[in-house]
Amino acid sequence: MITLLTILFAYQKYTSREKEPFPDVKFISSTSTFTNVSDFDPNILNKEQWQKLGFSEKQTATILKYKDILGGKFTSKEQLKKCYAISEKKFNELASFILLPEIVEVGKSKEYNKIGKKELTIARKFNPDQFSANDWLKMGFSERQAEAIIKYKNYLGGSFISKEKFKECFIISPENYNKLQSYLLLPEKAPENFRNFAKNSTVKTKVQYHTFDPNLLDLEGWKALGFSEKQSITIVNYRDRNLRGSFKSIEDLQKCFVISSEKFQEMKPYIKLQEKQQEKTDFSKTDLNTITFKQLIEFGLDERSAGSIIGFRKKLGGFMNKQQILSTYNIDQNLVQKLISIAPLNTSDVPKYSLVDAPEDWLKNHPYFKYSADKIIFYRISNPDDKKIWKLLKLKVEYEERMRLYVK
Repeated sequence: MITLLTILFAYQKYTSREKEPFPDVKFISSTSTFTNVSDFDPNILNKEQWQKLGFSEKQTATILKYKDILGGKFTSKEQLKKCYAISEKKFNELASFILLPEIVEVGKSKEYNKIGKKELTIARKFNPDQFSANDWLKMGFSERQAEAIIKYKNYLGGSFISKEKFKECFIISPENYNKLQSYLLLPEKAPENFRNFAKNSTVKTKVQYHTFDPNLLDLEGWKALGFSEKQSITIVNYRDRNLRGSFKSIEDLQKCFVISSEKFQEMKPYIKLQEKQQEKTDFSKTDLNTITFKQLIEFGLDERSAGSIIGFRKKLGGFMNKQQILSTYNIDQNLVQKLISIAPLNTSDVPKYSLVDAPEDWLKNHPYFKYSADKIIFYRISNPDDKKIWKLLKLKVEYEERMRLYVK
């Protein structure tokens, strides 16, 4: 017994030497969405680098905009944490990698604010009407501010008119205006008729009238006549939607509310409406399965009747007999009866299937088959024969007759 126990003990000790120790298991937190983050300075990260840290495109844009508002630099972790695009959870994940002090020192904060805030550089007196966006940039305004100043000048008709109007530019703060005021080569106040002056100067310098057909002008064409983009869009929509594609007379154009009476009188000598002679449809040769909405209107149907016929035909995939057209809802029965007595019906292009081969989508969407679609799909699995499926369906005679119109 002692000998046997000694052998077993020796065997166990020998075999345990060959076993490798089981490695420690490390669980990775699901909150870590990135694995290769190293220490970084948030002030030098570009758009792509912020996105690699797990931020969306919108969040990245917000962070970069926030940095610009601060003067182009984050001075502490505390400051970065205030950016609303960075959640508290996300900030805690990144905090240990951020190469910024926890809280900015008071002295450095003041020094930074002085650097971040741009001062205006005004060398001499100037006429702001002659300044380009680049000139405003050189003076100390940001790119966006420069663009806004130019847009405001254009809104006034290409001139600031006076110091009074220049001061109303929302992008120029009262502090900056006080610095600029004594350098501006403009009258103190605007003349009473400055708005008319702006309009007239725009027309005289920019608009060169020529003979035109208002039915052929697109958005750019109306803008070339001196209208703003919004006014041009309104005119085009008025023509295409309200008047169904064309001005029938000069009076139609005059009725458009964005065209002032003064402007209309200026344009009137140049307006040439070309009379379009529309070819009349020969309904005796127009297939009822291809007749268009406009042709139905031309025949005399109202929009409701025409829309119902086109919509029902689309659902069916085409009419198989003229009686189907008369069964359409919301139509003028007398007028439609007159139409089908004149127009032919070609059914050669109407899709037909056997019950066994019909696509499921077609069965479920076709007005005549959709209520029996599930049964047909079920029965044809074990009975792939049209005759047997018809028997199993046990339909009313009238239902089966109209379904058979679309079956091979």
